[in-house]
Amino acid sequence: MNILIAYDGSAGAAQAVALTERISWPAGSKIRVASVIEPTALQLLPWTMGVAAPLVLEQDAIAHIEADQAAIVGRLSAPQRTVDAVLLRDRPASGLVDQARKFAADVLIIGSRGHGPIAALLLGSVSAEVVDHAPCPVLVARRSSLERVVFATDGSDTAAAAEDVLASWPIFASVPIRVVSVADVVRPWSTGIAPTMYTQVLDAYAKDLAEAQAGHLGVARESAKRLVDAGRRADAELRKGDAAAEIIASAQESGADLVVVGSRGQTGVKRIVLGSVARNVLAAGGVSVLVIHRPVED
Repeated sequence: MNILIAYDGSAGAAQAVALTERISWPAGSKIRVASVIEPTALQLLPWTMGVAAPLVLEQDAIAHIEADQAAIVGRLSAPQRTVDAVLLRDRPASGLVDQARKFAADVLIIGSRGHGPIAALLLGSVSAEVVDHAPCPVLVARRSSLERVVFATDGSDTAAAAEDVLASWPIFASVPIRVVSVADVVRPWSTGIAPTMYTQVLDAYAKDLAEAQAGHLGVARESAKRLVDAGRRADAELRKGDAAAEIIASAQESGADLVVVGSRGQTGVKRIVLGSVARNVLAAGGVSVLVIHRPVED
C-alpha cells in the first residue's frame, strides 16, 4: 500500500502519525510524510525593511519542519517497507491532493485540525477540503488505535466501495467490524393534520418505518455476510433515527475507534462530493473516520 501522511506540526497531525505508527501495514508498503509551506508573500512594506525578515522566517520554518519529518521517518521506519518525506510549496489542501495523485496513494491520513485560525473546529478547513477532493480514501485521525470498526452502509455505490476496502485491505484482516444500517423515516408532525386523519397518517408512518427497517436490516446482514465470506470478523446491526447520530452512537456503544463511511448515500445529488451523513459523522468528533469516494460518472 502507498500511505500518504499530512503533517503540519499540529496536535492533529501528531495524532495522524501516531495512528499510522500503530497500524500493521502490509509488507512492501510505502509511507510518505508530506508537509506543505505556502509561498511567502514578499512585499516591500515600510515596516518589513525589505524581504530579509520574511525569508528568514521561512527558512526557520523549513528547517523546523524538515527536522520533524526526519524524526517521523525514523519512527515509522520498519523492515519490508520504505518511508520518506516531501516538502511542498503550495496551498495546503491543493498540495496534499496533488501529492496524493502523484504518489498514487491508497490512503491519505490527515489530522482533524491543523494550525488554522479557529483551532476549536472539530474539522479544520484544510481537512475538509482534502476529504472533498482527494483522489483516494481519506482517513481523518482522531485516535491512535485501530482495534474495532463501525461500517455504515445504506446499500449505495459508495457504501459498496467502502465494503470493498474493508474486505481487501490487509489492515482490517483481524479487526472486528460492526456493519450498521440506519432506518431514517421522519415522524409526521401533528400540526396541520386534521384529527380525523392523524390515525391514518400514523399508520402509514408505522408501515413505512417497518419497511425501512426490514430493508436496512437486510442491507446490513448481506454486507456482514460478504465480509465474513472474505475472511473478516463482522456482524450486523439495525438502528433507527438520524443516520449520522446513530452511526456515532453505535461507535461509542461498541467501543469502536474508527467509522468507515461512503462519501455519498442513496439520497441527494450525486455530484455533491460529500453527503450530509458523511459530513455530519466527520463533524461529530470522538472517533477516526475513513471516507471512501467513488468517482462521479457523467
